[in-house]
Amino acid sequence: MKRALWFPLFDELADPVVVARIAAEAEEAGWDGVFVWDHVRWHEPVRAVADPWITMAAIATATERLEFGPMVSAITRRRPVKLARETATLDRLSGGRLTLGVGLGSDRFGGEFSRTGEECDDRIRGRMLDESLEILDAAWSGEVVNHHGEHYTVDGIQFLPTPVRRIPVWAAGFPGNRRPLQRAARLDGFFPVNLTSADQFAEAVAQIDALRNKSTPYDYAAELEPGQDGTPYERAGATWLLSNFDPATVTVDQVRGVLRDGPAFA
Repeated sequence: MKRALWFPLFDELADPVVVARIAAEAEEAGWDGVFVWDHVRWHEPVRAVADPWITMAAIATATERLEFGPMVSAITRRRPVKLARETATLDRLSGGRLTLGVGLGSDRFGGEFSRTGEECDDRIRGRMLDESLEILDAAWSGEVVNHHGEHYTVDGIQFLPTPVRRIPVWAAGFPGNRRPLQRAARLDGFFPVNLTSADQFAEAVAQIDALRNKSTPYDYAAELEPGQDGTPYERAGATWLLSNFDPATVTVDQVRGVLRDGPAFA
């Protein structure tokens, strides 16, 4: 079982220097990971928003063993060839500690798609997401990539250097929606969202287990309130417990308070 801090890069936490210090303090306190939100905008009262990729580079250089990543990134906002370069470079910078969390995202939290000219149709973004994941997997292999798809083209490009390891990819999604579950089952981990109990989490784990045909290691991430007992989620199959924070009210002092309490949820 691993435990991580998970917070948005909003307002007080929109300073990458501050977040890098928090990550270093978390590592010293015994936390296993720090995961950050990936957004370009959020609804009021949030005003300041930091870029997660620059911030994660700061985390990588401020820590030695801590695992980190965007949790989660709506990667349809990003060109997959650029993301392939960014992720491989960041993984090498950290010595192989990056986990990539992916999802469709939603326009309802701040108009991130509609107000920036991005695709708003969930079905289309789903196809874009699957295509992007296919390109990333091919690019990380170090082999020449030839991809001619519905949304993206990669014509005979080799992506070197490769990551230190094949970067783990976790998918976020709502349990019960079959397409996201099928996507998650093909990847390395699942982060079921908007759950209210460990029983629901156990159902999500069972759904993914039924779809997977591999015996390779697989991660299940559970979202918990700071101080919440994570034992029921561990029994339900969680391999990661993520301590979350309210995006509208989170402060540096609040994160540091949870951090100092240590990675114990009971």
